[in-house]
Amino acid sequence: MFFASDNAGPVHPQIMDRVLRANDGFALPYGNDPIMDEVRAAVRQTFEAPDAAVYLVPTGTAANALALATYCQPWNTIFCAKTSHIQVDECNAPEFFAGGAKLILVGEAEKMSPDTLRAAIEMQDPTDVSMAQRGPVSITQVTERGTVHSLDELQALNAVAKDYGLPVHLDGARFSNAAVALGCSAAEMTWKAGVDVVSFGGTKNGCMGVEAVVFFDPSKAWEFELRRKRGAHLFSKHRYLSAQMAAYLEDDLWRDIAQLANDNAAYLAQGLTERGITFLHKVEANMLYPLIPRAVHRRLDTAGARYERHAGLEGDADALISARLVCDWSISREDIDRFLSHF
Repeated sequence: MFFASDNAGPVHPQIMDRVLRANDGFALPYGNDPIMDEVRAAVRQTFEAPDAAVYLVPTGTAANALALATYCQPWNTIFCAKTSHIQVDECNAPEFFAGGAKLILVGEAEKMSPDTLRAAIEMQDPTDVSMAQRGPVSITQVTERGTVHSLDELQALNAVAKDYGLPVHLDGARFSNAAVALGCSAAEMTWKAGVDVVSFGGTKNGCMGVEAVVFFDPSKAWEFELRRKRGAHLFSKHRYLSAQMAAYLEDDLWRDIAQLANDNAAYLAQGLTERGITFLHKVEANMLYPLIPRAVHRRLDTAGARYERHAGLEGDADALISARLVCDWSISREDIDRFLSHF
């Protein structure tokens, strides 16, 4: 009963098999392996972007920080939601890799609105040498609260950014879960909505450790290559990154894995709802924020369930304690049913 994080799940067998097959003989390093040629072609086809520049890095932090730095000078801002991934989960890596660029937190909710984004941009006077200058907008998809930006929401935010000539970065650690939830294509959730660069996550969705950075403006390619090397994220034995991403993209495996995770979350949410449990946020992808009585938390802890609990086990047994549950593709329905049996 492990619901702590989709980072903790196993590697999908098809992806592991491709890594093992790549482990044969010799291959040129640093992204010059023949599998990477497959990856570039597959990413471009998946995103319907024949001119896209495609790079692989081993972590989501590297993908986000290096992508944003490519669009950001040290004196720029990065506009993002207060609970965005780059604010709450990156240990100031975007600011570090951008040489000190300032995060501007927009609004109070898990999503920026067009109005709050516009107001935040307007606060930064581009004619005032004493102020940080306007820089990229970063959108977390899926949000850190498990909700998903609709295509209309993405388009509206991107339209505001474009009004000011600002680039847009999509933090897609759970890109696949969002695409499946929306029933949309990769292109519809990125460049067709106005996104300039996306971190296309694999690690949380069945890969061993690989993220793709996709620039829809290939003129940014060389600067990213320099930043990746300077930032110590250019893998020597790159074929093992390439092999993961090649398998991930083949026959839309990335969508199939995400569908399993989302379906598990929907099944768990239905079971909790039937038992009278309410949620802090809508369950739209593979993450849940239920309010669970402390007494139930105690039973789950004793039974070995692992998830993020937002208060201790000591205290009023009837008190409602929030939790975060994340469903991986590999969780069995038997484990979910066993979890629900303790309510």
